Amino acid sequence: MKTIIIEDEKPAARRLSRMLESLDLHVSTMLHSVEEAINWFQNNEHPDLIFLDIQLSDGLSFEIFDVIEVHSAIIFTTAFDEYALQAFKLNSIDYLLKPIDDEDLEHAVHKYQTRFKSMTEPIKIALDFEDIKKLLVNPLEREYKKRFTAKVGQHIKIINSEDVECFYSENKGTYAATKDGRDYLLDTTLEQLEVELKPQVFFRVSRKFFVNIDYIKDIISYTNSRLQIKLNNNPQLEIIVSREKVKDFKLWLE
Repeated sequence: MKTIIIEDEKPAARRLSRMLESLDLHVSTMLHSVEEAINWFQNNEHPDLIFLDIQLSDGLSFEIFDVIEVHSAIIFTTAFDEYALQAFKLNSIDYLLKPIDDEDLEHAVHKYQTRFKSMTEPIKIALDFEDIKKLLVNPLEREYKKRFTAKVGQHIKIINSEDVECFYSENKGTYAATKDGRDYLLDTTLEQLEVELKPQVFFRVSRKFFVNIDYIKDIISYTNSRLQIKLNNNPQLEIIVSREKVKDFKLWLE
């Protein structure tokens, strides 16, 4: 499998390359700008998989696709907040927030291997660049989801986002734990919630939990440099901030 990295920060590119080597993926090429990538694609066989940083030193990496028809699978890497990522899911395998977490990287690579490795037809890239640029330039203009619905017996329960202490996944289901101490099964996923929740209010502390800042009762030091969160009305939930998220979580609190 031929893999390349397009990343303008050379230390970050080298770190990602080492992480991929540990997953038995050899990186054949590292590129660092839009111009360099275009020149490379014009003169080389396209790879199976690209790890693509969204913001490069000479512009957005999507500008590569304005010139080159790329048929490779793409895993985006980005330091942009999660609310800006909905447009990147169309033909990409996944996206990874920096700093890249080992578990997230392994999950994305596995997703590629199971979904695309056996494909014989080339992949079509069909990103709407103008919509993407609008999301990046004017993120504050976005509207976030204010209500959710859940089926309770024969009834439909309306749940206001502001009443949810946390969202969590369990046994392949996604639940809203509300301020009245109840849990409601929702017809959504945590990945969908990433682009629907207001980032100033909700933070994804781990692969399993989003927490609402307005309901955090206590934050406690936990093993392996992690943090434990206690909520006002759902103390039974064991919410751990993953080690890779601790720094960003502390910044989010401010």
